[in-house]
Amino acid sequence: QAVMEPQERRQIGGHYTNERDILKVIRSLFLDDLRENFERAKSSKAELRRFHRKLARLRFLDPACGCGNFLVITYRELRSLEIEILKLLPEAQQELDIQRLSLMDVDAYFGIEISEWPVRIAEVAMWLMDHQMNIRLSEAFGQYFARLPLKKAPIIVCGNALRLDWKKILPPAKCSFVLGNPPFVGKKEQTAEQKADMDSLFGSVKGAGVLDYVTGWYRKAAEYIQGTPIRVAFVSTNSITQGEQVGLFWNELFTHYHLDIHFAHRTFAWQSEARGKAHVHVVIIGFAAFPAERKTVFEYEDIKGEPHVFQASNINPYLADARNVVLVKRTRQVSGGPEISYGSMANDRRKTDKGLGNLILDAEAREKLLKESEQLKPFIRPFMGSEEFLNNTQRWCLWLVDAPPSVIRSSPSVLARVEAVRKAREESNRPETKNLAKTPTLFGEIRQPSTPYLLVPKVSSESRPYLPVGFVKPNVIANGSALIIPDATLYHFGVLSSSMHMAWMRYTCGRLESRYQYSSQIVYNNYPWPEAPSGKQRAAVEAAAQAVLDVRKKFPDATLADLYDPLAMPKDLVKAHADLDRAVDLCYRPQPFDTDRHRVEHLFALYEKLTAPLIHPAKAPAKKGRRKT
Repeated sequence: QAVMEPQERRQIGGHYTNERDILKVIRSLFLDDLRENFERAKSSKAELRRFHRKLARLRFLDPACGCGNFLVITYRELRSLEIEILKLLPEAQQELDIQRLSLMDVDAYFGIEISEWPVRIAEVAMWLMDHQMNIRLSEAFGQYFARLPLKKAPIIVCGNALRLDWKKILPPAKCSFVLGNPPFVGKKEQTAEQKADMDSLFGSVKGAGVLDYVTGWYRKAAEYIQGTPIRVAFVSTNSITQGEQVGLFWNELFTHYHLDIHFAHRTFAWQSEARGKAHVHVVIIGFAAFPAERKTVFEYEDIKGEPHVFQASNINPYLADARNVVLVKRTRQVSGGPEISYGSMANDRRKTDKGLGNLILDAEAREKLLKESEQLKPFIRPFMGSEEFLNNTQRWCLWLVDAPPSVIRSSPSVLARVEAVRKAREESNRPETKNLAKTPTLFGEIRQPSTPYLLVPKVSSESRPYLPVGFVKPNVIANGSALIIPDATLYHFGVLSSSMHMAWMRYTCGRLESRYQYSSQIVYNNYPWPEAPSGKQRAAVEAAAQAVLDVRKKFPDATLADLYDPLAMPKDLVKAHADLDRAVDLCYRPQPFDTDRHRVEHLFALYEKLTAPLIHPAKAPAKKGRRKT
């Protein structure tokens, strides 16, 4: 990976895993279980021998093996465990031919890799690790041991894993575990060939074009493990557990393949050993085609730190301890909350680095137009999206709704801008846009309320403890990078500003890089509002919400980005939000929630009450049991 060009690495999603993160996968998938079995077998030499033979029968497949990192570390850990076993067996101490002690070899390891040179590196890396472990065995028993000449080899196939038949490489009946780190390639970065790969797997799924490339490996693995006790674990970009991908992808896997998630590492920061490290947030998902006796979630309060571990009754596609429901895109609020929409879209076709256009202005352009005609002043409005709302920056727009023709004609610059809009729309290949050329003085999509409205930023920093929302006057034109709720009250502001709503958003929203990307159809319209809060409960939320707004007013020179910076948040605002959290929690149940995890579990249960189940719980294949380890 270190010698690859950045663009090449990006196209194939080649971000290889460091040892710490590989161990997260293999410990959760099988190594911790094997270690527990070893501890139980220690008291019986017969059990130790059976356990040793069992280790030798294990077979591993990495269908995106790269240079073999996962296979190499797996082999090292199992050979180390084998040495511990041999030290406890009396016959091992008496064996004169040390070569007969080890039952494990590299031919139990299978891989698929699309590039030729990593295939060769993986083969050599496995032989080198075998040699190192033979040296360790020699040191443990005082005899020299080297497998020369090399008679066995790992089976690493060069080819496209999404096109190959995995069953021909390693029959499922012989496979024990599938593991690896499939490529990180989002929908926008996929090549034509990669898009064709995805179409071959998900062509029948409506809307599947949004899926990340990594989902192809899940689909292939799901098919491969049907009717078997094979367990699988993949490192994946966390986007497959967020936003619109969940409803498309996991619904397909659960409905057609009855998968069951056995363990999950929730979002953590990726650590790559390559030059120019990958800046990616990932998850690890372990699954099988049968239910698990024990389900474990690893949650990271600090994405660069160590996880908090807890046992779950079920792990759903959002990696929450809740039943297997998925959120679908909705055009109406599922529990009757007020309607939400995007702000108005200019569709004026000329864009600059500053986000300006024919109808969108900066302060300099605004002043120039006002010098030409003071009559324009009522028709040049503040233009607000997420950036302006959060950071108090300013843009303006020509809002010529109801502007008299004489006012428009009073400014040559305005006429030139309007003509440019008309021409750009006429040149569009989209019929709807062509039709807009008839009204070039107006925004292409107008959704501006005539009364104060609640603005929700579409993109917000992942570090903020709350989603900053706020009321905006109707003379301020909301743009398409913001969402607006025209009929929102102080109560609605309070609920959306709470930890309850923030926890829901963290689990369900998509991401732009690492920042939260709020979705009206996924996050907001699926959000379960309190079912039937009493008048007293609503009043408590409204009072706490007003207190939050009052504290904000104490800092007129601070932006919302300043106020909601976790390191700079004023203590009065922290307290006001804590009071609001309690008031909102009590609208959902008689006791406040201890953690966001419990909030999310409650919300998913409430969501399930509001909707018919969208997917079925995973079922075990007929007449197949779990392989014990």
